Amino acid sequence: MTDDLGGWLDKIEPYLTEPFNPLQKTQLLTYARILREWNEKINLTAILDDEGIAVRHFQDSLTILPELRLLQMERNSLNAEHAPKPLILADVGTGAGFPGLVIKIICPEIEVILIDALAKRLKFLDAVITELNLQGVYTIHARAEDAGRKPELREQCDIAVARAVANLPVLAEYCLPLVRRGGTFLAMKAQAEDEINESKKAIAVLGGETPTVRQFLLPGTDMNRTIIAIRKGKQTPPAYPRKAGKVEQTPLK
Repeated sequence: MTDDLGGWLDKIEPYLTEPFNPLQKTQLLTYARILREWNEKINLTAILDDEGIAVRHFQDSLTILPELRLLQMERNSLNAEHAPKPLILADVGTGAGFPGLVIKIICPEIEVILIDALAKRLKFLDAVITELNLQGVYTIHARAEDAGRKPELREQCDIAVARAVANLPVLAEYCLPLVRRGGTFLAMKAQAEDEINESKKAIAVLGGETPTVRQFLLPGTDMNRTIIAIRKGKQTPPAYPRKAGKVEQTPLK
């Protein structure tokens, strides 16, 4: 490694919409240390070098901050006379906690639900949450298609986010059932023009509105990134999400 992680955090900071404060930087460094320790026991990520953690995990996770801040401003304007309730964000298929746990560190006022199907990953996330003394962040052991059928989660979240390899019609069926009316599903992709065209039926069936799309290069790199924001205008029909296996085998198209 040619540089330490603290140095790489300094390098990416100018590209961020908000600078790190000292506590956040310390928490990110601790997060990375625990990630490397646990990765020796379970496979969490293949990206463990300082630059990769800083850029491809932390910086990439924070590319949704503009969308989150916009939603917070809207919430505040609707509750101008009262203290607004915190936004609730569900990270579907969170893996090693990207982007959900990074968002929690940078936006401690947001409540975060980390959903994953592998219990070992959730034990790792619980260890990070405990060591960082984070409040208002929860882990849920569930398959993505099952989470949206849980009464305590269904249409209870302001935001659902997925930073996953599944196609957009599949991600929409995983995520939109979790989102309340007026909330937003954020899909984090590389390039997704074809997927957006293929997902029109799925989005409409699941209660979503026409997506807004933000395309850019991850600052300081040549990596393409796309943030797809889908507002939810109607309730998701009770039949969705479908049972395990159906969503990926026969996507809504």
